[in-house]
Amino acid sequence: MLVNWSLEGKVAIVTGASRGGIGETYAQALSEAGAAVVCADINAEGAATVAKDIEASGGRALALTVDIADEASVQAMVDTVVDRYGGIDILVNNAALMAQLVTSTAMDFTREAWDRAFAVNVTGSWLCAKAVVPSMQARGGGRIVNQASAGAFPAESVYGITKLGVVGLTTTLARELGPLGIAVNCIAPGITASEAGKMLTPEDGEFRQMIEQRAALRAQGERSELCGALLLFCSPAGSWITGQVLNVDGGWVLRP
Repeated sequence: MLVNWSLEGKVAIVTGASRGGIGETYAQALSEAGAAVVCADINAEGAATVAKDIEASGGRALALTVDIADEASVQAMVDTVVDRYGGIDILVNNAALMAQLVTSTAMDFTREAWDRAFAVNVTGSWLCAKAVVPSMQARGGGRIVNQASAGAFPAESVYGITKLGVVGLTTTLARELGPLGIAVNCIAPGITASEAGKMLTPEDGEFRQMIEQRAALRAQGERSELCGALLLFCSPAGSWITGQVLNVDGGWVLRP
């Protein structure tokens, strides 16, 4: 087999894996590829629903409650996964604040709101990565996939600023963790048919119309259309890729 997409025997954590979002679809895709999937979210009920759906489809899943901005909560999540499955191979840093960060200008943000944005969207991904590295190193390597956004190129909101921070985290960790056999990459979605995406970019809105005119293919994609990039970064098929940001946005952002 020239290209191997299988994740059989792997253990994956997906943060923000609650019902109705991109994290749910990521968790389902990793399960279909053979991984045992941990659905981690601050919304315990939403994560439990996704895990039950995966198990009902014949997969292996565990729901855990986590606040990624809280170091103790993140470490407790990782400890539970290691106790349950013996280790961690894949981390998908999907959890983030979004709707709360695009309705106000940067100048209108309070210091408290600014700090919370970075605590979740940047520090949270760093804390999760830091916590899983010892287990990945013990298993001979691993994969970390961060989630940025087309809205970071260029950043025109506090949300975009935090997602540029995630890009910087990706390239920094790729350099530092490469010698340990850990690849770190980033997906930057465009407008996606998730609950948050539909709320923030209604079809009759000015922003949506602007993207309709700009996108090379089409303005909106399905959540499932992000999974090709995810599986590339997580599977043996992408074993020689690290430190990269892949825009999956229908050609909203065009980069050489």
